[in-house]
Amino acid sequence: MTRVRDGAGPGTSTDTLNSISVPDRLDTVFGELRFFDGMPLPDTVTRSYDALDLLRGIEAFLNCVPGASMVAMRRGLAGLGIDSHTIGFTSPRCSSAPLVLTANTETTYGMTCLALDQDGPTVIEAPPNSLCFVNDLWQHYVTDMGLAGRDRGEGGKYLFLPPGYDGDIPDGYLVTRPATFSSWVLMRALGGEESLLRTRIYPLSAAADPPEQRFVNFADADFNTVHANDFTFFEEIDTLVQSEPPEALDPERAGQLAAIGIVPGKPFQPDDRMRSILDTAARIASGIVRTLAFKPRDPNFYYYPGSSWKNPWPSRSYEFVSPEGSRLLDARAVFHYIGAGTSPAMAAAAVGTGSQYAYTAEDSSGAWLDGGRSYTLRLPSGIPAKNFWAVNVYDPQTRALLRTDHPYPSVNSLSDTVRPEEDGDTVIHFGPTAPQGKEGNWVQTVPGKGWFMILRLYGPLGSWFDQSWRPGEIEPA
Repeated sequence: MTRVRDGAGPGTSTDTLNSISVPDRLDTVFGELRFFDGMPLPDTVTRSYDALDLLRGIEAFLNCVPGASMVAMRRGLAGLGIDSHTIGFTSPRCSSAPLVLTANTETTYGMTCLALDQDGPTVIEAPPNSLCFVNDLWQHYVTDMGLAGRDRGEGGKYLFLPPGYDGDIPDGYLVTRPATFSSWVLMRALGGEESLLRTRIYPLSAAADPPEQRFVNFADADFNTVHANDFTFFEEIDTLVQSEPPEALDPERAGQLAAIGIVPGKPFQPDDRMRSILDTAARIASGIVRTLAFKPRDPNFYYYPGSSWKNPWPSRSYEFVSPEGSRLLDARAVFHYIGAGTSPAMAAAAVGTGSQYAYTAEDSSGAWLDGGRSYTLRLPSGIPAKNFWAVNVYDPQTRALLRTDHPYPSVNSLSDTVRPEEDGDTVIHFGPTAPQGKEGNWVQTVPGKGWFMILRLYGPLGSWFDQSWRPGEIEPA
């Protein structure tokens, strides 16, 4: 038989009441909040909503950088006439003229953005011996093509179907279903320009007689593909939200955007108060993400104890998921703020395939790299790259290649001017002037500007992964 009795409580202590109550005055970073017995006074109501909108704007910025970046990329390419029927490429290689997030100067790039809502199912004939991938407009990974793709580097026909497509699918294609109508296509042809120009993109409806492929060389074009860091960032996001299926974005980020007035099918019309708050939010968030990128507090970012070399994929997950299954929000924001596009072949490459990256903006003492000073970087012999290695230097403001008197701010193993030391090590020099006799191993920097660099290994070898080989620190000369 069930027994029921009254429980005699010990009484509510003062400590308990204090822990569940709010004082009449509360000092915060947003100013003083005042209450009458827990109820907000009029100035506190206003200040609370201002604070909430600012916080949500900051979080929306940090979490939606991937989408704004793709909108800016598509807009920049479109300004050069690069549409879904045109491939932009770099011949012979990308210079520092285009503002493209951490582009490299070594591989021949090809880029375009699909428009499946206009073109319907679309075919990409990928070039052989290439490292290509596709991200949707929120920078979710869609597929690899080339060496890391289903064609295994032999070249293949990939068929991209629009969201919700339920029509016939012909045989003979590698079928792919992006979550958005627009997707960014990045092609890196290891065989150079000749290989890249074999790429074809056309609607499936034209497969029987594909039109002549159009190409635009943007290697030396001065144009911008970098997203905004002010109020217009949110207009970039609204462009994406209004043009793509709501299902392409997870409910949490969609909720953050809805809280600041960005909702599918509704105009984004913030009043003057909200515009000012969101402009401030974007500027604060851009400062926060720069801190996350260049001075991360998560120890998993660092390759080696006591070193400044950082891994843009600290969990080796292209989805920025920890081994415990949680989303690494800071890592996602950092990567997409300084780079564009992600794939498994980049985040967790196997030995001898894909690519690996390490970046730093600090010298061996922890000081920021200064364009007015000279430095050296020693790469021990046996650099673990089956295909090639490269060191590229970037502008910390734009996160694009540093603009100097030389259009290619890099040193790489593809150049016949790079000279190793007698012991087999390779020493790279950085500074405003070249050391005599070392011009082939030198990257120019700009007095009055900072800089950061990325070490790239294409076809990384085992000694990179087991860390039996590691780069030196950047040393003041």
